[in-house]
Amino acid sequence: MTAESVDEPVDTRQRRFHPAWTVALVALIALIGAAGFRAAPGVLMVPLEEEFGWTTAELSLAVSINLLLYGLIAPFAAALMQRFGIRAVTVVALFVIGAGAALSVFVATPGQLILTWGVLIGLGTGSMALVFAATITDTWFATRRGLVSGVLTAGSATGQLIFLPVIAAAAEDVGWRGASLIIAGGALAVAPLVWIFLRNRPSDLGVARYGETAPAVTAAPVPRGTAWGAAKLALTTLREAARTKTFWALAIGFAICGATTNGLIGTHFIPSAHDHGMATTTAAGLLAVVGIFDIVGTVFSGWLTDRVNPRILLAAYYALRGVSLLFLPSLLSAEVQPSIIVFIVIYGLDWVATVPPTIALCREVFGDKGPLVFGWVFAAHQIGAGIASVLAGLVRDHTGQYTVAWFAAAGLCAVAALVSASIRRHAPQVPVGPPIPPRSGD
Repeated sequence: MTAESVDEPVDTRQRRFHPAWTVALVALIALIGAAGFRAAPGVLMVPLEEEFGWTTAELSLAVSINLLLYGLIAPFAAALMQRFGIRAVTVVALFVIGAGAALSVFVATPGQLILTWGVLIGLGTGSMALVFAATITDTWFATRRGLVSGVLTAGSATGQLIFLPVIAAAAEDVGWRGASLIIAGGALAVAPLVWIFLRNRPSDLGVARYGETAPAVTAAPVPRGTAWGAAKLALTTLREAARTKTFWALAIGFAICGATTNGLIGTHFIPSAHDHGMATTTAAGLLAVVGIFDIVGTVFSGWLTDRVNPRILLAAYYALRGVSLLFLPSLLSAEVQPSIIVFIVIYGLDWVATVPPTIALCREVFGDKGPLVFGWVFAAHQIGAGIASVLAGLVRDHTGQYTVAWFAAAGLCAVAALVSASIRRHAPQVPVGPPIPPRSGD
């Protein structure tokens, strides 16, 4: 990819519509397109269990590996985006997701399910994880960062949830294999859009970031480096960030966030509701409603993050989530009652509202390396999700229900609230890792 040449500097103040908003829109569509298969496990666990006779723990293991790779690849993906450009990494990730979804129709053993659901989908979606949203936000926006990160985060999580009723209906009408192919097609369809409209940085178009007052921008040199250099940058960033208490506070809180969203509700809510006699499509519809309210909650959280101490926001979000989980075991039944609707609304508003304040704290403490540090914090999020997914499956296999898992998650949320409230303010930015070499458009 070659940067567009700029004959004359362009004054960003003369533009009525800044191209940063086009990039943000394309990023939003890409995040939604990549979210489809991350919604699949919760819906397809029951059909796979019925067809192959696999246990909940075996299915949860594949989901767990998916969740772990989804998080662990994120910081390396952030470094690769800095070295090779956002557009190239995103397009490759979409193709990997499509390949994993398409190949899953041939699985006949739990090991093959781990390879497709776990490894391929985990690697692809991890490269388009929330660190992608953080990178877009920091690269293209100098102001409105909280709002933009909130919108992109909502797109990622909501895309996952709004696919649920579609996948559930497809699984009933054409089988789980047909549903997997639909997801593969959706991911591949987004790739050309990203290639055509997504740009790596404002200098590719000769503009400043949105909100910057600089009147002129010239194109920067092409970034140079290797995949190993990107990996080394990611690991160096982790080593330096791990020396701060703030990093561990954010990582612990976000690990609990992942355990109580992707790990438990995202993976096990539908099977748990099915245990209580609720139809799979009905339970999937409830999670889709979570997605609807997630849009409101996360965008509003982004707006608040630009105005309120993010530590206070995180503590409040985790506390509210913990209280709602305490009531969940008594709310599930064969029919949709008003009480479960209240839970769905609360959980939707809180689903990933934690992301904008977490990104803001990473930026406050670690400066320009904020997206890379957030990548490692997000890795902790998915480690928590992966562990919770397996443990909840084991709880279900040994007790016949998920009650212990829901109560344990509520207790963890209380811990996250306390840890988040204890994060101290940082006036100076903490230097992390070596400086990034001069970059230029791809």
